[in-house]
Amino acid sequence: MALKFTKMHGLGNDFVVIDAVNQTVDLTEAQVKKMADRRFGVGCDQLLIVEATDTPNVDFRYRIFNADGSEVEQCGNGARCFARYVTDYGLTDKQDITVETASGVIVLHMAEDGWVRVNMGAPRFVPSEIPFVADEQSPCYDIEVAGEMYSIGAVSMGNPHAVFVVDDIQTDLPERIGALVESHARFPNRVNVGFMQVIDKDHVKLRVYERGAGETMACGTGACGAAVVGQVQGLLGPSVRVDLPGGPLQIEWSGDYSDPVWMTGPTAVVFDGEWLDD
Repeated sequence: MALKFTKMHGLGNDFVVIDAVNQTVDLTEAQVKKMADRRFGVGCDQLLIVEATDTPNVDFRYRIFNADGSEVEQCGNGARCFARYVTDYGLTDKQDITVETASGVIVLHMAEDGWVRVNMGAPRFVPSEIPFVADEQSPCYDIEVAGEMYSIGAVSMGNPHAVFVVDDIQTDLPERIGALVESHARFPNRVNVGFMQVIDKDHVKLRVYERGAGETMACGTGACGAAVVGQVQGLLGPSVRVDLPGGPLQIEWSGDYSDPVWMTGPTAVVFDGEWLDD
């Protein structure tokens, strides 16, 4: 199998992007894992597939696979790379690109400075919609991990997020409990785990242990989730700079539960290649 691909990243959160509009793509879970392997494959946090769609008023379908081969609903940094890819590689000349994902339709806006602004949709806080096991909706939940109690915020940004507020971003919590929270029984579909240090109401630092990928350099939906949880908990304002290990994202949300979250940030093309697999 010879498959053309492009390696991209958004703040160090890296992707293999494959055009399934102009070539046939039928990857198994094992092939996705092999391609994502950093020693024996191309290496990436997620693999993104660009597909055609029959949905009215939608430009493309967008599929996301984690490095472990599992398909997931949404990826914010991936969405920005998707917009850059379909623009740079001549699949569209639109400035506003409408994309169908497993969690719904999102709109990607190509800014003149090369950054991409993404309408990530409205956050969902109802526990059953995250999904998260809880008796009722709350800004904070107590959760037991490895015999210790922690307070978290929980939200869906098209995929589930648990957010811990920490005093120092250099905490050892991502290494110590990240994997345990990811697979916690109260998150039936697993969860992305954010560790947020609040600098002031307009600025936070964030590390994210991503579902199916481990800790990454950046997580767009994680930045959105942290910003909205912080706002609901009274810690943050409507426009927040989120500093991730790979760089900053700007997140905006009005605070109205029916309004979308907007994410703005950069993307980069690393190289083009051809995957050869027996």
